[in-house]
Amino acid sequence: MARKGVSPTYAKLLVRTNTTIIAALMVYRNDADAMLVGPIGRFKRHLDNIVPVIGMKSGVSVTATLTVLISNKGTFFFCDPYVNFNPSAGELAEIVILAADQLRHFGCDPKIALLSHSNFGSNPTESALKMQHTLKLVNQLAPELEIEGEMHGDVAIDPDIRQRIFPDSKLTGIANLLVMPNMDAANISFNLAKAIGDGLSIGPVLLGLQQSAHILTPSTTVRGIFNMTALAVVEAQKCVITKDEFATRVRIK
Repeated sequence: MARKGVSPTYAKLLVRTNTTIIAALMVYRNDADAMLVGPIGRFKRHLDNIVPVIGMKSGVSVTATLTVLISNKGTFFFCDPYVNFNPSAGELAEIVILAADQLRHFGCDPKIALLSHSNFGSNPTESALKMQHTLKLVNQLAPELEIEGEMHGDVAIDPDIRQRIFPDSKLTGIANLLVMPNMDAANISFNLAKAIGDGLSIGPVLLGLQQSAHILTPSTTVRGIFNMTALAVVEAQKCVITKDEFATRVRIK
């Protein structure tokens, strides 16, 4: 199902042998409420098998991941360490809005920092300009969000530094949603912070799907599986599809 033009014979083989597709079909058909796959296998291969079966949320065009780190300095959300290698400004804006919505589900008020090697226009490189454009798009699409950028990582975490550099910043306090310009930055930042800070990590949380599905990574611990199971259950309760809705989706009359 991750391939185009799959023959009926090959489709039957996948449904019998590919556990990711089997789980996705169970969720799609309401035989299961949520799914967790991995930690064995490539993340992208799992994702390519899940998305065509479960589908995206209405109006959503991009999937992304959100990883959580609970440390002695607070709870921080890193976006997007696993899916989009070099997202455009438009894709980043959509990811920011999806991630902010997920933070609200966690009971957190999103305070969003668009991170860069550049500080508020100090170095107008391509990636820095992309983050500036992302800020403009998010302000247009979701003006209620508390967001600022582009900025250094320490400026996002330390409001005193931010006040000194950019006193008119819309962002107040410590940023808790850290949005990176690409996958390299997000993955490296999250894993370094997790290893150095010795905090509790949760995720990756998969964003943008119509139903509850998540992909675990090889470093996921037993406690991590437990935490993701709890998250998936809560999500499933918020996106229950009735039998009538299911019948409509598969065009059953």
